[in-house]
Amino acid sequence: VQLAESGGGSVQAGGSLRLSCTAPAYDPYYCTGWIRQADGKEREVVASTYPYNDDTYYADAVNGRFTISRDNAKRTLYLQMNNLEPEDTAMYFCARGSKPGHCGLPIHIFGSWGQGTQVTVSS
Repeated sequence: VQLAESGGGSVQAGGSLRLSCTAPAYDPYYCTGWIRQADGKEREVVASTYPYNDDTYYADAVNGRFTISRDNAKRTLYLQMNNLEPEDTAMYFCARGSKPGHCGLPIHIFGSWGQGTQVTVSS
């Protein structure tokens, strides 16, 4: 599955960015989400959503600041990031679950990734 992210950039702390991810097809039974990796750190799932029932999941570090959403007609996944912090600096990847029916924050759920978009937050 080819996923294409856009919307990264550089902002000051407290600012906002919206990431977008387009997919070639829409399937409500596959989890989709956003994963980030900062320099020298493990990858982590920051948010995911299961389209079939609209369940959403957020990592504690971003809960209340980030919002994951979808436009199914446009086959596009979004990540609205508000009140950004320097700790949010990372490469952000859009990802899709490898099996239908599994969704959440464990990274092993995801099997397809995009190329990533860089987010840099300065203090």
